Amino acid sequence: MTAVTDTPALNVDPIVLEIVEGTLASVEMEVETAIARTSRSPMIRDAHDFRAGIHDRRLRKLTGRSYSALVHPVARDYPLETMREGDVFFHNDVYESEGGIGHLPDLCVTVPVFHQGEVVAFVQAFGHHDDIGGACPGSMPSGATSVYEEGLMVPPIRLWDAGVPNEAALKIMTRNSRMPESLAADLDAECSACLMGAARLSDLFNRYGRETVEAAFDAILDKTTETYRREILSKIPDGEYVWEDYAEHDGVDEPRLHTQRITLTKTSTGGPGNGPKIVIDFTGTAPQAKGPINHCGDYADGNFLKKWLAPILRNLADTPERMAELDVNEGIVPLIEMKFPEKGTLLTPIFPAPTNARTFVILRLLGVLAGVIAKAVDGKMPADQETIRYTGVYGHDRDGNDYLMREVLGGGSGGRYYADGEDTIHVVPDSRNLPTEFTESRFPFLVERLGLAVDSGGAGRYRGGLGYEKQIRMLKDANFMSIADRSILACWGVKGGKAGKPFQVTIDPGGPHEREVDALADHEPVKAGEVIRIRTTGGGGWGDPLERPYDEVQRDLRWGKVSFEGARTDYGVVATGTKDEPVIDTAASDALRAERRAVRGEQPFFDRGPGYATLAAGASAADVDWL
Repeated sequence: MTAVTDTPALNVDPIVLEIVEGTLASVEMEVETAIARTSRSPMIRDAHDFRAGIHDRRLRKLTGRSYSALVHPVARDYPLETMREGDVFFHNDVYESEGGIGHLPDLCVTVPVFHQGEVVAFVQAFGHHDDIGGACPGSMPSGATSVYEEGLMVPPIRLWDAGVPNEAALKIMTRNSRMPESLAADLDAECSACLMGAARLSDLFNRYGRETVEAAFDAILDKTTETYRREILSKIPDGEYVWEDYAEHDGVDEPRLHTQRITLTKTSTGGPGNGPKIVIDFTGTAPQAKGPINHCGDYADGNFLKKWLAPILRNLADTPERMAELDVNEGIVPLIEMKFPEKGTLLTPIFPAPTNARTFVILRLLGVLAGVIAKAVDGKMPADQETIRYTGVYGHDRDGNDYLMREVLGGGSGGRYYADGEDTIHVVPDSRNLPTEFTESRFPFLVERLGLAVDSGGAGRYRGGLGYEKQIRMLKDANFMSIADRSILACWGVKGGKAGKPFQVTIDPGGPHEREVDALADHEPVKAGEVIRIRTTGGGGWGDPLERPYDEVQRDLRWGKVSFEGARTDYGVVATGTKDEPVIDTAASDALRAERRAVRGEQPFFDRGPGYATLAAGASAADVDWL
């Protein structure tokens, strides 16, 4: 969907082009900084679980540092010619967002940019807010069977009309939230920041004129299209490749394999300028789940999903440094065609299917795309990475007031064909765990440990990154909540690499009431004095762990990333001494590795870890896991 017809591209002075591109990046960062400094909820202010984006009047995303929602639903319901300066549009309705909003706690504000009385661009922000109503604190009920249980749905509305806030709408939204003051403050911060960003962009148009600035927009997107066509798609051999991965549970049915399948077709023609393109076909994806792991992907020709998945393609760049330079903006869209199955699947759910845990699907799809490309390029893609999980506690604070603490703890990224994975990364760009000093001063608990989960990274020639281990001691009775997967299945290893360790929550470890908590939990009671131990996922390993050099295993022992038992079990390395001064027994290690090689037999290209067999009737690998 586009708002206006295309206009012929003009040549742009390269210096002006650099200024325009730099201004867009600067405005985006300024908007995000303003939100972070003026919002109130921990999820927005401290965890930074929000994004800003800049789009042109043709609804194309111009910035590429991170993903963002879409302007399409706003332009669909409010024609550009009806918009006025000072307008702010709002929506969070998953099924009315054209695929740009995944679950109801993601609230989106959109501000049009004006030049000489006409709309020329949009500034947008959307983020995950503490609570928008629904069946449980945080608006993410793990057992939801319809979207009506998940909170207040708001289709696109004019939240500010020519600079005047719609007080009635704000009252309705805050009345439905368990954290009304935080919600009101966050919305005010986001609206004000986007209005500020719109003023900055208006200045850019006033300085250079509409024709020049819009020509620069075209040039920015054309550069992305050409870069990915020349540097990235050329690395994928023509052909058809198939792979699949799974969500493990949906909060309602018993755990089982919820399939997400991609058939990737690369052709050297058929794309822009009759150049290369890729077709991503999701046929074979499982039926929609009863529980909230569905994602509405089949809107606006998959526009959101194209930009969501495209960062995986950057791994094909010639060097890691070059990969870091590549943005993903609307220029990637013409290179990708998407084919969706009929309505009624995990990616094509039928209203009112629940969606609050849709990260189990859209984050898994990042790994499915990485895996299917790995089959095409002899494994020169990273092994599987961490996925978002929300953990938290809620109850009454020291003064008897209600509180809700949630955070998005990261995990390990996958090993790569040239390096180990990174520890405790966060998939959401710029997001982070909550500072201990802040949480201990505001909530009734103590953070007794925050460190690396030893041995959690998948073994490989290049080891997977480690996840977190966090231990929280409650000072008052409370309830623990978790929205997480990868608790049975694990982050897969590739080309001989092993899967990482899965997610795990233990309450009162070593105590009289020690118990494991399901990864999907809304209200697990925790008594004052009990400890909650959270261990997040480790990334998958890349390559044969028996090929990892001894000095690198010794370094891992010294750094505490691998235990002595883990070195022996996972890497075939016999070590003695202390953690500070580990000593490798080379002869014994050589013998142990030779023994392991002699008995292990042929292995699949992907290793899913031991949990896969529990959901696959004892099978150790899927048919698609072999080359």
